[in-house]
Amino acid sequence: MVLNLASAYERIAHHRGDSLALHCGGISRTWAELDDRAARLASVLGAVGVGPGDNVACALYNSNEYIEVEYAAFKVRAAPCNVNYRYVESELAYLIDNSDAKAVFFDSSLAERFGNVRQDLPDVRLWIQVGGDTRPDWAISYESLIADNDPAPSINREPSDLWILYTGGTTGNPKGVMWPHQNLVTISRRYYERLGHEPPSTLDDVAPAAEAIANNGGTMRQLAASPLMHGTAGITALAVLLSGGSIVSLSAGSFDANELWNTVEQQRCTFITIVGDVFATPMVEALDAAAESGKPVDLTSLTGILSSGVMWSQPIKDRLLAHAGAAESDLTLIDSLGASEGVGFGGTESSVADPGTATAKFTLGPFAAVFTEDGRRVKPGSGERGFLAVGGPIPLGYYGDPEKTAQTFRTFEGQRWSVPGDWATVESDETITLLGRGSVSINTGGEKVYPEEVEEALKLLDDVVDANVVGVPDPRWGSVVVAVVESTTNATSTDKELVDSLRTLLAGYKLPKHIVRVDKVFRSPNGKSDFKWAVKTAREALGIPDS
Repeated sequence: MVLNLASAYERIAHHRGDSLALHCGGISRTWAELDDRAARLASVLGAVGVGPGDNVACALYNSNEYIEVEYAAFKVRAAPCNVNYRYVESELAYLIDNSDAKAVFFDSSLAERFGNVRQDLPDVRLWIQVGGDTRPDWAISYESLIADNDPAPSINREPSDLWILYTGGTTGNPKGVMWPHQNLVTISRRYYERLGHEPPSTLDDVAPAAEAIANNGGTMRQLAASPLMHGTAGITALAVLLSGGSIVSLSAGSFDANELWNTVEQQRCTFITIVGDVFATPMVEALDAAAESGKPVDLTSLTGILSSGVMWSQPIKDRLLAHAGAAESDLTLIDSLGASEGVGFGGTESSVADPGTATAKFTLGPFAAVFTEDGRRVKPGSGERGFLAVGGPIPLGYYGDPEKTAQTFRTFEGQRWSVPGDWATVESDETITLLGRGSVSINTGGEKVYPEEVEEALKLLDDVVDANVVGVPDPRWGSVVVAVVESTTNATSTDKELVDSLRTLLAGYKLPKHIVRVDKVFRSPNGKSDFKWAVKTAREALGIPDS
């Protein structure tokens, strides 16, 4: 499967133009409409010299426009780059500068922030605002560009064209991960295989493959619940479109589980992309409430929920599967272990028939392995800890940063691997237990503690809604474990009782030395822990000055 995404999408639009491609907030776009609108945007990009090797920034919420902008950039052989809509001015300026973006598409709610920094970004040739009743004079209206320009003609493109996915930047500055189209296309094989179809090997095979899937009733309709700017929903969307499917997104600015289930019912969504418990917990609570009201959610269209990037706890999976069983829904929960720098590290699937039993235990992916720091493959059952790595179709590296590229994309056993820094052990049955990101591990008295392991143990307690675990300096131990905890509304446990409840789950050195209570644990839009916020909150609560 060596294809260019834009060229493949054009084939689908030509042959299946009347089928649904996009839906958000009551507005649907067919494949023909998606292709036409993207081609008109591509015409504008081309007119200002945006082309092969250039980058286009996408600072948008989940929407039809998000996909249209990506497709438009692909059409002119530019790389779309995700921008976190929660960023403040300095963060926005950093990312736009770092990505060398020639055009910036932004939501109207970000106009003031971009207006404050655009003078520092002279290389941006076009500022395009999506939505809003008013528009600054330095920006152009998105819809006016579509209305006032003819579609750009199709051109020859290369499978080596790029899609750039910026990392979350929760522990440092965001880095742009360069994904070639050909590698994204190779990853999409799993979606064809799940549907029981052979993936296309040439452009001429793309439309017939999509047609065959449709004729068998297997066309995917993805509900992107997590942000499209995050790899879980973003990479999945590219693959779903490649199979002739459609992308449905929620219209609310923040996640609303009731809107999600209403959308599943109304749009007959077949697949949902989420990021761990931060999405799954309110989803199952909404299902509980609907069932208790005597109006259970219709789950019969739903065949899969995919999560990646954050731990998805087994108790929450069990509750979701209980609703699926009651609805006689053929639902599979796919817990995928991935990162911006690679997918397919590992995974586990749960269903009503085979629900699974453990949180954060995965089967290694076909291209994955665990290596020690000195490059030895970890032996199953040895108890040795190592770095999780994945080979096969991986990114080229970080945009404009050869030094960090060399640190993450390493050579073991004569092969190139992506090694983002997650630690794991390999059990005797060759499953892996994920420990967490080494860059935020806590060294306390010479022992390494992985925050995610402690967080998941805390979230099993009845009085805990969410938790961030970090290390703070300590004169005796070097660092100590601190848990920043969001409690349930009816919580009664004292700090000591919380810690004591963990003693059967964790070794003594992993137990938090301090509990810091907060009204709400802050997470990024993709559900990942914000370690900068958690460290700052812990230090302030304990009276420890910034280092």
